[in-house]
Amino acid sequence: MSVAGLLLAAGAGRRMGMPKALVRDDTGEPWVARGVRTLREGGCDAVTVVLGAAAAEAVPLLEGTKATYVIADDWADGMGASLRTGLSSLGPDVECAVVSLVDLPDVGPPVVRRLRGLGAGPASLARAAYDGVPGHPVLLGREHWAGVMVTATGDRGARDYLASRDVTMVECGDLATGHDVDTR
Repeated sequence: MSVAGLLLAAGAGRRMGMPKALVRDDTGEPWVARGVRTLREGGCDAVTVVLGAAAAEAVPLLEGTKATYVIADDWADGMGASLRTGLSSLGPDVECAVVSLVDLPDVGPPVVRRLRGLGAGPASLARAAYDGVPGHPVLLGREHWAGVMVTATGDRGARDYLASRDVTMVECGDLATGHDVDTR
């Protein structure tokens, strides 16, 4: 069984003033590389990064991470486009994907490990929660991908699909806030 990490990093980051994939933390590490490391160290067998805005600048930041990347040509349509591109790019051996966002700087490997600790198979459907509030990452078994891709539009990603299903919430508020960062 293969569990892939899928890092959505295609947006332009308008409120941030630059694509979030290019933002660096206080140590100088690019958020896109940190996101890959989080998924890898959290137990994902492989990581795919979905790029769009500033893809040419982001690709060199992935050097040494062992991540692969795909370009969402329709990235400007919103997170749904990135999610569809990412899920479509995963090979037939992948049974489950841990989907995370590039702009979650305090979400680290322990959150991914806890989510993965449920077990990960083709029927898996779970998401991290922070003090009871649903957030990211999300664990999507292959059986759910087609439904997610149909409902993933605009900036809603898998939200509508998840709202209509029995999703296992995995409390991670003791590990992180799960807040996405939109401004400096």
